[in-house]
Amino acid sequence: MLPELLRPTESAPVLDFSAFRTAVSESFVPLQVTSDRPEPFFGRIRSAEADEIHVSEVSASQHVVERTPELIARADRNYFKLSLMLSGTGILIQEGREAVLRPGDLAVYDTHRPYTLVFDDDFRTMVVMFPKHLIGLPPELVSQLTAVRFDGSTGVGGIVVPFLGQLVANLDQLSGATGARLAHSALDLTTTLFADQLGTAAELADPHHALMQRIREYIEVNLSSVDLGPTRIAAEHFISTRHLQGLFQEQGTTVSAWIRSRRLERCRRELMDPLSAGRSVASVATRWGFVDAAHFSRVFKATYGESPSEARAAALG
Repeated sequence: MLPELLRPTESAPVLDFSAFRTAVSESFVPLQVTSDRPEPFFGRIRSAEADEIHVSEVSASQHVVERTPELIARADRNYFKLSLMLSGTGILIQEGREAVLRPGDLAVYDTHRPYTLVFDDDFRTMVVMFPKHLIGLPPELVSQLTAVRFDGSTGVGGIVVPFLGQLVANLDQLSGATGARLAHSALDLTTTLFADQLGTAAELADPHHALMQRIREYIEVNLSSVDLGPTRIAAEHFISTRHLQGLFQEQGTTVSAWIRSRRLERCRRELMDPLSAGRSVASVATRWGFVDAAHFSRVFKATYGESPSEARAAALG
């Protein structure tokens, strides 16, 4: 009899090692999968996708997964992956850091950089893979958290983990009208977890970073205000506009570019939401601070490769 976590289901048949190795790369990004015990081997992958957010449950025997520089060069996909251990134990290694993950633990890693996952025995894990632009934090900041263990039993983690657990237990709910909303809710909670960790670390290590965190939070709350800009933001935080611009330049962007990117993402999410189907493209743009509908359409297409109307039609059918 197979262990409970490896028992086959109709929607996700048990795979042998060769088939599992192929399925892993097809489900995520190109990866090198090896095992000291390829026979007998049992693996299973259940997946669902909503608005570029891939949610998977992986159950398998002992193996090692590697994202090598060669595989990155062959197919470089700028994604973050979030893992929640459901049973068993795993080790994540990236950027010289190593996190031992047990049931209830979370960790994030970057597909743009090499990483290794080691599973010494049977395990089950949830993986959420998403483009970096979908969360409201600069990738450079999130990179500070790769291969860092998040405790899912306390603090913000104690709120995030139960939601993710329910999501992976109900993957069928990611299809249809509610799927994108659920997937983005998961990312919003994940962003909150990351921001909390970054804020706590910043307060302990560098007040400079803590200020930047407060500024980003202020921008996120006030995206709909048409007068949101460097002058207002600097005044609200009792700093000069030059200081403010310098903070964003250190992260490779500008205040205006960051505001625009966050507004665009909010608009894109609303356009794809069935509950907003009755709102015109122009009203959605205005709601998130774009006063010129034509300008909004141009920057939206330049960013996402399709017009706002095309994005809405593709999502809503």
